[in-house]
Parts: sequence; C-alpha cells; structure tokens
Amino acid sequence: MREGGGNTRPDDLLGAHVSTQGGVANAPARGATIGATAIQIFTKTPSQWREPAIAPAHVDAFRAAVATAGIQAVVSHDSYLINLASPDARLRERSLRSLVGELHRCRALGIPWVVSHPGNFMDERAAGLERNARGYAACLAQVPGEVGVLIEGTAGAGTALGARFEELRALRDAMPAALRPRVGFCLDTAHLHAAGYDVAGDVAGVWDRFDREVGLEHLKCLHLNDSKAPAGSHLDRHEWIAEGTIGADAFRRIMRDPRLVRVIKIIETPKRDDPVRHDRRMLRRLRAYARASSRTARRVT
Repeated sequence: MREGGGNTRPDDLLGAHVSTQGGVANAPARGATIGATAIQIFTKTPSQWREPAIAPAHVDAFRAAVATAGIQAVVSHDSYLINLASPDARLRERSLRSLVGELHRCRALGIPWVVSHPGNFMDERAAGLERNARGYAACLAQVPGEVGVLIEGTAGAGTALGARFEELRALRDAMPAALRPRVGFCLDTAHLHAAGYDVAGDVAGVWDRFDREVGLEHLKCLHLNDSKAPAGSHLDRHEWIAEGTIGADAFRRIMRDPRLVRVIKIIETPKRDDPVRHDRRMLRRLRAYARASSRTARRVT
C-alpha cells in the first residue's frame, strides 16, 4: 500500500478492462470508480478494421487522466479481427496494418503493452507459427520505441495457436533478437484451465512450468477470470471469480504469490446488469484474498 492524496491507495496493479466510450480519456476515471490501479482498454472498436487516428488533444487528455485517476499501469488489447497466422495473404496484410496502427496509438498514448491473441493457422501449425512470428516482428520493426506486444495464451479451440507454453516460447524465439525485449506474455486463468493446465488444483505448479519452459520474467500481465467451462474443454467462457470451475483457492494463491506481485492483473469477468458494481465486487474479493486469512477471504462477497 502507499499513501496518495491523504488516502491509502493500493499499489497492486489490479484492475479491469474498462470502456473507452466517449473517448479514451474517459477510461482512467472509470478505472478509478471501480477501485482499479491498472486498466486494460481498446483504443479502437475491436470488431472493425477502421484505424482511427487519435488527436494530440485526446492524447494529452488521456495522459492527464491516467495521472489524475492514480492508474499505475495501462495495457491495450488489439482487434479481434487480427490473424497474423492466416494463410490468406489479404487477411494477413490487413492484420499487419491493424496491429501497426494499434502500436502507433499506444506509443502516442504512453501505453507500454498491447495484448495480442496469436492467430489461427488454418492449414499447418508450423507454417502458422512461422507466419505469426514473422508478422509480429514486422509490426514491431515498423513502430520504433519501447511499446511492445504481450502474446496471450489461448484456450486452444480449433486451429488457434498459443494454448501451449512451448508454442508461446516458439513465437518469441522466432523473432529477431533485437526485438525480443519488446515481446512478453499475458496469461489468462480461464484460458489456461480450458487448455488443460491444472489451475484449479496446482496453480503454483503452472507458474513453475511456465518458468521452466518460457521464463516468468517474461510474464507481464495476467487476466484473472474464473471459468464456466470444464478443465481441458478448450472453451473460453469467463465467470465471476470463485464462482466457476476454477474456484477460490487458485485466485487466493495467485494474489499471495510473491513472484506475481508486479505482474499487471486484469479481470475480464462478466459485467451483466451492473458493470461498476460487479467489477468493484470482484476487485474487493481479490484484494481480500491477498491480505486476509483463508477463513476471512471465504466470507468476502
């Protein structure tokens, strides 16, 4: 905890994906409203190819809003349409332009990381991995500076790449050495669970395995979501923390693991009828897990 403006504020890098409706400068205050110290945003409509430019005045307003709201970490999430692994040359080219646009916007806004799902290979896995890695490298080369990509582990449905740690490592290793410092990883508890990793029963062992196969120093962000789907199902179905098939204990252990203290933690849990109330509730629950005894934590709602 730290003191700020006369109030005790958490410094846990914990928050949620928040809306940018009305402009990106509105997002930090929405984060502050739910008690977030970290936020994830879209810098554009994620289901459209249109690549908007952000005016300098909006850039300045966003940067000022981040400082005013006390937000300590911001990440963006790229477009749902991007597929750098596709064998379709036209789709791959559009995907390249979209990710380059995202990197440019984030560089202007001062957002250090873009969370990006690996693509769908469609034809052959090895070929898809090569295209995906080549695409990431090309995009990063076009946008100089420190802004980077966090490759997100997937649930592994269909031809999606990145459900296994060895594939995540392979994507980073295939890039030029000079670009690798700008490439890290984001892991999602619901995706890991769906991909077959034992998040519910041995989450510490999952991090141990990631450390051996990839390196925990490259884990920059966690998406904390419970799951509606069974373990190993390859179904990406998010549920409220401690109310799904993963359960409370894994999240309690995550919030208390010293190896993960400075990893940005973002919830993408259902917002349903009242986004502010439910996001606040989930963040309170996670913070209770971090500080309270197991008995107290179980009582928190």
